[in-house]
Formats: sequence, C-alpha cells, structure tokens
Amino acid sequence: MLGITLKETRIYREIKEEGREEATVNLIIRQLTKRFGELSGEMRSSITGLPLPVLEDLSEALLDFTSLADLQAWLDRR
Repeated sequence: MLGITLKETRIYREIKEEGREEATVNLIIRQLTKRFGELSGEMRSSITGLPLPVLEDLSEALLDFTSLADLQAWLDRR
C-alpha cells in the first residue's frame, strides 16, 4: 500500500523500545536482589522510572556496588 513495513512505523519502534526497557529493568532488579537481598519498594520505583540510557549506565555501575548504600548514592546522583 504505502510501501512501509510494520517495523518501520513509529508505533512499532516505541513498543519495541518499551519492551527493551522493561526487560532491562527486570534484569537489573534481579541482579541487585540476588546480590543484596530484597529491594525496597522505593528503590524498585526509582529504578523502574529510569530511561533506558540511564538503566544501561546502572547495569554497568552495579558491578562496582558493595552495598545497597552504593545503589542509593548512585540513584541520588541521578
């Protein structure tokens, strides 16, 4: 019809980005929970509200965290 495939639409790209963001959030929370135990609801909310580029930064930074205090300090700087 218009010569546009589904993958080229803005809606498709937005949905794909949202899925990627959700998967990244879930992975980060799982990694932090495994390392430090259950996260508070406030920390989970703070992480969930981060945009994808910041989540990607967090996924690297968390490798250097030695406590939940390190995570909280990192979140406070954002």
